[in-house]
Amino acid sequence: MGDREAFDALYDATSAKLHAVCLSVLKSRPDAEETLQEVYIKVWQNAARYASNGLSPMTWLITIARNRAIDRLRARSSRPATAPSEAASQIPSSAPGPESATIRAQERRLLDECLSQLADQQAGAVRAVYLEGVTYADLAQREGKPINTVRSWLRRSLLRLKDCVSQ
Repeated sequence: MGDREAFDALYDATSAKLHAVCLSVLKSRPDAEETLQEVYIKVWQNAARYASNGLSPMTWLITIARNRAIDRLRARSSRPATAPSEAASQIPSSAPGPESATIRAQERRLLDECLSQLADQQAGAVRAVYLEGVTYADLAQREGKPINTVRSWLRRSLLRLKDCVSQ
């Protein structure tokens, strides 16, 4: 009915609890305080709508505070934090960094040196199977050799590569 003294008493009795509700949702004291003000404005404007239906008035107030805090949280998260051009510059590049690129180049050079120490046919077999993804059967057919021969080449070649790389 617009009774300011009754509203002051309501505020004194409920503000701490409603502030805690807003703070638990928003996790920010300034946002919680601003939301609490909005809650009491809404309560003042809609007090005539409150209908005593067996629920306590505190339940009605907590529902208003919680819903208003969730609305503010949604509005806050839907706003872009930075301009689109700034946001794009903050996305990490998937390209390797200078250190990774250098290490990869050194490893590639070492592998090439070790492969050059193998016979051409065995080096080609290793490259085909392990670098190009050719199957043993396809390699055997391409080389015109039995599959077990190709497997033996690969096994011996890998053991020699292992020795070369570990030196």
